[in-house]
Amino acid sequence: MSNKNEIGAFLLRVVLGVVFLAHGAAKFQGGIENIVGWFDSIGLPGALAYVVAIIELAGGIALILGIGTRIVSVLIGLIMVGAIFTVNLAAGFLEGYAFDLVLLTMAAFIVLNDSKLYSLGQLVIKSRKNQDPFAKAA
Repeated sequence: MSNKNEIGAFLLRVVLGVVFLAHGAAKFQGGIENIVGWFDSIGLPGALAYVVAIIELAGGIALILGIGTRIVSVLIGLIMVGAIFTVNLAAGFLEGYAFDLVLLTMAAFIVLNDSKLYSLGQLVIKSRKNQDPFAKAA
């Protein structure tokens, strides 16, 4: 990946992380019980609200730090697909699912391309390779 592409992937990863960190934190700050009730009211299991909020909060932090970016992005993508089809599709493109589609696309990009620039996960991998006496020299 070229330097420009790495910078672009880094920016997408961090912005996606900040957005989901904020959304996850808001779910807990606003009273997760309210979100549980809302999930129940739209026909989803209330316990799913906890799963979504934790993925958003912890996943946002992980994306910002660059840890498990592909796995977190898959989980976020699944949340966005769920949000689009259970809540926002009926409201139409502009008033409903446009923002979710942008976030889904960002997550898909990270799944497909990863983001190693300024990534703690990449530092751990490099550190382990340097400590492994059987690792091939690059």
